[in-house]
Amino acid sequence: MKPLMVLGCTSDAGKSLLVTALCRWFARAGVDVAPFKAQNMSNNARVVAGGEIGVAQWLQAKAAGVEPDVRMNPVLLKPEADTQSQVVVRGRVDRGLSETAWSQRHDALWTPMSESFDELVAEHELVIIEGAGSPAEINLRDQVNNRMIEHADAVGLLVSDIDRGGSFAHLYGTWALVPDTTRERLDGYVLNRFRGDADLLAPGPERLTELTGMTLAGVVPMVSHQLPREEGGVERSTAPAGAPRVVIPRLPYGSNLDEFQLLSTVASIRWATAGSDFDGLEPTTDLIVLPGSKHVVADLDWIRGRGIDDAVIGAVDRGVRCVGVCGGAMMLGRSIDDRHGVEGGRPLRCDGLGLLDHTTVLGSTKTTALVEVDALGARFSGYEIRYGELTDGRRYISDGRVTATTVHGLFEHPEFLRRLLAVDVTPVLDDTFELLADTIDQHLDTTWLQSIL
Repeated sequence: MKPLMVLGCTSDAGKSLLVTALCRWFARAGVDVAPFKAQNMSNNARVVAGGEIGVAQWLQAKAAGVEPDVRMNPVLLKPEADTQSQVVVRGRVDRGLSETAWSQRHDALWTPMSESFDELVAEHELVIIEGAGSPAEINLRDQVNNRMIEHADAVGLLVSDIDRGGSFAHLYGTWALVPDTTRERLDGYVLNRFRGDADLLAPGPERLTELTGMTLAGVVPMVSHQLPREEGGVERSTAPAGAPRVVIPRLPYGSNLDEFQLLSTVASIRWATAGSDFDGLEPTTDLIVLPGSKHVVADLDWIRGRGIDDAVIGAVDRGVRCVGVCGGAMMLGRSIDDRHGVEGGRPLRCDGLGLLDHTTVLGSTKTTALVEVDALGARFSGYEIRYGELTDGRRYISDGRVTATTVHGLFEHPEFLRRLLAVDVTPVLDDTFELLADTIDQHLDTTWLQSIL
């Protein structure tokens, strides 16, 4: 089968969701399918064999029923400041490229991008490629969309978020501005996140097909699902009334926030930006979570600047439980020592919140590992993505009221949540994959799609 590439008219057009849905749909049809995105940008990442990849490709691999692989996202950019990102290549941080000007990285990045794709194509019956942003950013040298679709000689499917408005203009303008080598491969388009009666779209789709030659592959409705966000944290809780409350600071450099998706189904999550957001928490049922952070010292300064430090300490003094994960675990200790300038580019040391006695030293080598840890009387699997090392190398420290762990992923275990919050938990991820595949069945022209592949 020819590779399939899903491109978007804009960022957040629904590319990741559609690729995830297609991965499950093809896998359900018996096709050996694998996802691929040449370059992603997100602080939500997952550890796989060989290092880390963006959470979107991890989810897509799970939907496809294949083992997640660093080749599925060979370049991952993890923002550290407004104009600075850590560059992860085939799962590992490349400090040289991280410090290289963006305009000078292209050739060095194309090799792992193209080689990773070629290896996946050789091993799988179908590779579904996710584009990045828009292929019509004519001020940029675009390798992730335009160079990749030509290299792969892929069938192109262009997606527009119709809920934003202006979809036909987005689709036509993108088609008109992309290079000829991309335009000739744009076989179809999808109107995504549609609300209402699709018959009201006429004659727009027919006219767009006349102008561009692209076939309307489908009109996908707004889908309510439980897929974790590719970037940022849970947007809303779906927990029942009376559920425990969990307050999480909305850190500027918060990372791996996707791990709280399952939590949002059994607890009312409040994202805190001020000390007052911690008022009224109940010691017996509610919880504070300090999440992961890509820049722990900067996020700790942000917490102090908003009075969140005093609010957390005050709530703990009243008996409210607090769990810190990775960067949040480091914040709970007595001090953080970045003697190598890993985060700020220069040596830094700051006091922690002092709720536990451990200290943290940030090393020059990044740890990425799949691990197991004993917690709440049971053993759970998880993953670590960190520079910081807690006192004595411990992964889990708890005095019964305050808990610090370097391990991500605990909140994704139903049993961990049952023991932590005394609630019943139902896994949602596989049902979500099935829901998305059903959406493909109902709203995409799958006969046409299979014919062009």
